[in-house]
Amino acid sequence: MAVNIKPLADRVLVEPQAAETKTASGIIIPETAKEKPQRGKVVAVGKGKKDHEMTVKEGDIVLYGKYAGTELKHDGEDYLIMREDDILAIV
Repeated sequence: MAVNIKPLADRVLVEPQAAETKTASGIIIPETAKEKPQRGKVVAVGKGKKDHEMTVKEGDIVLYGKYAGTELKHDGEDYLIMREDDILAIV
């Protein structure tokens, strides 16, 4: 799947992974109680800034803050666009 969105500078385009529907013990989580996903796949990466080279690359699975980034819908898919600084870890 190719996305024709190219982030600028230190921005990263992330496709959030689906929220958990079941707990480890098998309890089904209702829609109203689901947490916002905090894990996703990097779809596109900007070129970075003059004094900051990008650490993440396309295809990385990353963890980010619950309220990080700006939600964006493109071709029926949900994405987040955020600064690389908002990413907490690469999994």
